[in-house]
Amino acid sequence: MKLTLREIAAYVDGKVIGKPDINVSGVSEIQNSLPGTITFLGNPKYKQFLTETQAEAIFVSNEDHLNGKNGIVVSNPQLAMARTLRLFFPEKLIEPSIHKSAVIDSTASVGKNIFIDAGVVIKSGASIADNAIIGANVVIGNGAVIGTHSSLKPNVTIYHNVKIGNNCIIHSGTAIGCDGFGYVTENNLHEKIPQTGNVIVGNDVEIGSNCAIDRATIGVTSIGDMTKIDNLVHIAHNVKVGKGCLITAGFAVAGSTEIGDYCTFAGQVGIAPHVKIGSNSVFAAKSGVTKSLEGGKVYAGFPAREIREHNKREAQLQDITKMSQKLDQLLQDRKKG
Repeated sequence: MKLTLREIAAYVDGKVIGKPDINVSGVSEIQNSLPGTITFLGNPKYKQFLTETQAEAIFVSNEDHLNGKNGIVVSNPQLAMARTLRLFFPEKLIEPSIHKSAVIDSTASVGKNIFIDAGVVIKSGASIADNAIIGANVVIGNGAVIGTHSSLKPNVTIYHNVKIGNNCIIHSGTAIGCDGFGYVTENNLHEKIPQTGNVIVGNDVEIGSNCAIDRATIGVTSIGDMTKIDNLVHIAHNVKVGKGCLITAGFAVAGSTEIGDYCTFAGQVGIAPHVKIGSNSVFAAKSGVTKSLEGGKVYAGFPAREIREHNKREAQLQDITKMSQKLDQLLQDRKKG
């Protein structure tokens, strides 16, 4: 498949600089660019590769970065790249069908234009809406609901009474609705607390591989619309995650925490139970949240503090270390003297 710069620019709402009729047959990374492709400058630290790129054209946000090369000027080069990838790699249409090895309870409701692969188990009272895609060996528990156009990749487990919204993607190995970690200890015995609630996942949510989202003890664990969750994430019982959040790998949040809308969590962030995090918060990698925090701020460290305060404390610690080393040297010199 080949497209001209003019065609790509029209699709991404950009402005062609250079030759609009040159052909492009794919997208490549700017640091590993290939002839016949278009690349993009999404991060300023990659500007060093602009002069040596072999790509036919470059997505940029500033025409001056092209230095005479062909390109397309857009407001967001990374977004333009993503949309161009979709042009070259459109989603394959899956013909609706139900594999003969699938086990579907007679009381389950299955909509129209559904694809159900081999080894799927759909239990009593479950409901699968129109245009859903259910991958191989998926298990959908009693009374669970899967929304329209949602896609469950192979080996996903949806426990009983869990509700998945429309246009969701859930990747392989993820379990939603497993028991929360709840025990009462007396006389050195741990008695399990029944986990009687459920999980509700909103619309347009994507959940990565090997995640665990626990059902509520009583009530609901919820994931808001448009939230995107990376691989290897754990969300405990009764947690409320707002809409539009970005949660990256290694994140773990303890029970009954409330997270506002449009929060961003870098890798391996941990959150203590029973805290509230305001909307539009950003957390640097490996931050440890031990108390409720206001929204609209950037946090880092353990315990998590506003990043300016965190950086100030880190600088002070380094100064103290240097002062201690100088003091030790002075004491040694005094003894020698």
